[in-house]
Amino acid sequence: MVAFALLACAALCCEMTSAAGSPPKPHILMLLADDFGWANAGWHRTPKDDPMQEVKTPNMDNLVKNGIELDRAYSFKFCSPTRCALQSGRFPTHVNVLNLDMSVYNPKDPVSGFAGIPRNMTGMASVMKKAGYATHQTGKWDAGMATPDHTPQGRGYDTSLGYFHHANDYWTEHVGPYVDLWETSMPAHGLNGTKDGSQGTSGTEEDYEEFKFLKFVLATIQAHDPTTPLFYNYDFHIVHEPLEVPGVYYNKFDFIKNDYQSHRQTYAAMVNYMDGAIGNITDLLNSKDMFKDTIIFFQSDNGGPSFSGSSHTANNWPHKGSKMSNWEGGVRVNAFVSGGYLQTNFPKMVGTKLTGLVSIADYYATCAGIAGVDPTDERAAKANLPPIDGLNMWPYFTGQVTESPRSFIFNDVDTAIKSMNGTLFKIINASTESACYMGPQYPNGTINPGCSQSECKDGCLFDIMKDPVEADNLATDSSYADVYKAMQGALTDMNKGFFDPERSGGPNSVPDAAAKAYGGFWGPFLP
Repeated sequence: MVAFALLACAALCCEMTSAAGSPPKPHILMLLADDFGWANAGWHRTPKDDPMQEVKTPNMDNLVKNGIELDRAYSFKFCSPTRCALQSGRFPTHVNVLNLDMSVYNPKDPVSGFAGIPRNMTGMASVMKKAGYATHQTGKWDAGMATPDHTPQGRGYDTSLGYFHHANDYWTEHVGPYVDLWETSMPAHGLNGTKDGSQGTSGTEEDYEEFKFLKFVLATIQAHDPTTPLFYNYDFHIVHEPLEVPGVYYNKFDFIKNDYQSHRQTYAAMVNYMDGAIGNITDLLNSKDMFKDTIIFFQSDNGGPSFSGSSHTANNWPHKGSKMSNWEGGVRVNAFVSGGYLQTNFPKMVGTKLTGLVSIADYYATCAGIAGVDPTDERAAKANLPPIDGLNMWPYFTGQVTESPRSFIFNDVDTAIKSMNGTLFKIINASTESACYMGPQYPNGTINPGCSQSECKDGCLFDIMKDPVEADNLATDSSYADVYKAMQGALTDMNKGFFDPERSGGPNSVPDAAAKAYGGFWGPFLP
């Protein structure tokens, strides 16, 4: 709290031009949250279901109020595939559906034999650079590490500060025996923490990884020339495990009772920390007179971990399921569009809720459309890699068209959503775990927060417009036989293009030797 205030003061009190010129194209702030539960977002709560105001997200709530709520935004069911989709503009099924360790590789395949995005796919930031944007990335990467081409810099970002793996420790930045913290082209020596990671919820804010990320973001924006268009991708570590947060934030939520091993309190504090970081960024943009020219996109990488993965932390109520599952609780995520550029140029869209389909893969083409460049990936085509799936959503977001251009989402090899007969049908073609529901206050100490129930062994069909909680399986309803058959056929057709190269097989000694050469830091290990 104190450190946040100091950062805000530094941003607001620094010397700057009071009337900064506008860039030729709008600034874009792309925010990606990690493991953010549906019911942990303030705009999805009411005083009736959250009487104690456990969910505190005032800055995001304000951006939603003065922007557009995306009610049917979809990500993959877990981390790395979503991040690969965002950076490559492809459905995870056409780039990567695996949460592999970043150190795996297949020596026999120099193009696709790596964790994350294939080497010859063009990154989102590279597309934006063609349009004259300054590009920066901060936070969790989880889209590749094997070669310099796989790093944020290799994908087109001018600068970056973050980590490569699925999660590191918030206090030490360790993943296994090595530190995972990288700055643009080298290990971030001197920035990693040296204290015991067991600080958990008692550490000071200055030692907290998300604070270091925020500090980097603010410094980069502060140094930016407002007349040059800015593309900033901030990928929060929060709210992913481990459950760790500065003590001053944890103590703000000590009114939460009937908790499960303090999970609800810690998670609420972490969400509140992320919200404060977003507030600091928008304050700085306003102080530099950049907010009026800024578009903000926000989405979570998957639903909250409730029944699997990082167990019993987030809350996806009223949806069924959790991260790691294809239920709506795992893939239908918190998302919005906001910013001064939207408010000034498209005021009729302010305060609206859009219910059309949006995929995490769509931001690639959407940002390219805003920048005025062609998103076609010619480099990938030459390597016989799948083309982008992303669609330009900007006309939909700005009210130039009334319906989303997206009519289907290829969620996974066994799951798809498709617009048919004036509604949205969802097919799940495999036994799916975490088939349980949460409640307004989850997890709690009264009810066992676990879930061992699976459904859809013989296939499921849901009308998710009428039945968003997936309670009524229509697969055995004879009146929906034609729809079910059509959805089965659509899923079969989608799977014809499924991209699944062999990514592993190389010896662990290679990435291990590189980490030692970097002074105990994870980093690229092949040329």
